[in-house]
Amino acid sequence: MLELRDIHASYGQVKVLFGVSLSVAPGEILCLMGRNGAGKSTIMKTIMGQVPAAEGSISLDGKNLHTMPPHLIPKEGVGYIPQGRRLFSELTVAENIEIGLMTRNEGADTREWVLELFPRLRERLSQVAGTLSGGEQQMLATARALCLRPKVLLLDEPTEGLQPSMIELVRQVVVKMKSEGYAIILVEQRVDAVLSIADRVTFIENGKDRETVAASELQSDPTKLTKYLGV
Repeated sequence: MLELRDIHASYGQVKVLFGVSLSVAPGEILCLMGRNGAGKSTIMKTIMGQVPAAEGSISLDGKNLHTMPPHLIPKEGVGYIPQGRRLFSELTVAENIEIGLMTRNEGADTREWVLELFPRLRERLSQVAGTLSGGEQQMLATARALCLRPKVLLLDEPTEGLQPSMIELVRQVVVKMKSEGYAIILVEQRVDAVLSIADRVTFIENGKDRETVAASELQSDPTKLTKYLGV
């Protein structure tokens, strides 16, 4: 289980997170929802150590992550797909995948597994990542994260700017990862996409976790969506 307890974080002198606490268990999808600027992406970056936690703790299966250098956190089994994908754009698809494999010393079996999940990438192995379409880049970013065989998968706005067929592919992969026991934290603005796959939703507002509810509850009573998202 990934657990955040009373996390505070800042960008320089500007404080962004004010005591965030949340957890996600294996085989569960937790969605973070909130208005733009609420702190959702900062939570993800703080888990990865890219933004230091000034107070509080972050642990995975009882092992502290918040005291680790950022480059060691993926080695503990945390896969991160940031908003904007952040691929090595001048490297090929195959080279981006290889970097993912190297992180936790995974080999040919894992490489084959991710290429089976994303067969289009097999056709693009020699292509430079920066020349891929937006949907293909999202596939590659997801594949690279999965090359870690992670315990936890963090996805920040994975469907942003994608056409419907690509959105459905991302949804299918996320559901498959859940069925295989991955713990998943998903930042997503598309309410329809969230409610169809999430187990729980945590609403983030002004850098605080305001409320966590079952996704099924939101389907039957969407008033909280209006309250926290204004939609």
